[in-house]
Amino acid sequence: MIALTVNGESRRTSATTIAELVRELDLAPEKVAVEHNGTIAPRSELDRHALSEGDTLEIVHFVGGGEGNGDDGWSVAGRTFKSRLIVGTGKYKDFEQNAAALEASGAEIVTVAVRRVNVSDPKAPMLTDYIDPKKITYLPNTAGCFSAVEAIRTLRLAREAGGWDLVKLEVLGEAKTLYPNMRETLTATERLAKEGFLPMVYCVDDPIAAKQLEDAGAVAVMPLGAPIGSGLGIQNRVTIRLIKEGASVPVLVDAGVGTASDAAVAMELGCDGVLMNTAIAEAKDPIRMARAMKLAVEAGRDAYLAGRMATRKYADPSSPLAGLI
Repeated sequence: MIALTVNGESRRTSATTIAELVRELDLAPEKVAVEHNGTIAPRSELDRHALSEGDTLEIVHFVGGGEGNGDDGWSVAGRTFKSRLIVGTGKYKDFEQNAAALEASGAEIVTVAVRRVNVSDPKAPMLTDYIDPKKITYLPNTAGCFSAVEAIRTLRLAREAGGWDLVKLEVLGEAKTLYPNMRETLTATERLAKEGFLPMVYCVDDPIAAKQLEDAGAVAVMPLGAPIGSGLGIQNRVTIRLIKEGASVPVLVDAGVGTASDAAVAMELGCDGVLMNTAIAEAKDPIRMARAMKLAVEAGRDAYLAGRMATRKYADPSSPLAGLI
């Protein structure tokens, strides 16, 4: 028997090929499509695709109708999500407000910091009491780590605590700017990937650095739009676009978003998603801002897919000038 993840759920099977697994699920191989560890398995070859311990599969078929807002979804490390918005869990006045903002945002992933248990009050409320990790994907992060050693240690503990391998890595260079230390970040990425982690990595908005992280094992690169918590919006659209054009893994803007228009810009640049915390948590009405961010991400994605009009140096009338009275 081997352990697999099938459509987001753990499963044990004695099947040795994808075709055997599909039949075990009482499905017809000729009527489904299968993604195996992030790669589409041709239907004609399902009986030749061997299964291994820890494989991740997505098995889909056609159904009538449709749900949701029509977004095309995105995948990271073989896991697929409908919402392209990721939200943090810090700076809220309490867990209740955090949970309400998450619901309003429609996000399916939340970043969570790893901190020591309060042993003096073990009955104190915990985030998991308000945001169910069985329904929402927890993305443990290394917020506050200033070296590769600290970050790796933190994520090892996170995996032991919750079994998470999809993680967010950030290794900061200094407390003033909270810019990433890219040398330490690259070192941590390489080590974590070798240990079986799937690191989504916070980085500078540099196409070369982003590609180095991808080569080191990052499953997603997350360039900053502006300093963490600044709310300045995306400061360099050119480099973000270049990172996206050169990447083979998802690209998500991480840090600097201040309002809904910033989120829309990130999506219009073609990014796969956008992560934010302060922009929602420190808004005068966090719940309403969370809803605004959800709509902005959807609108920005639609605009990107629609293809914007060409820019021109001069005016071009919408109505023809010929035939004027």
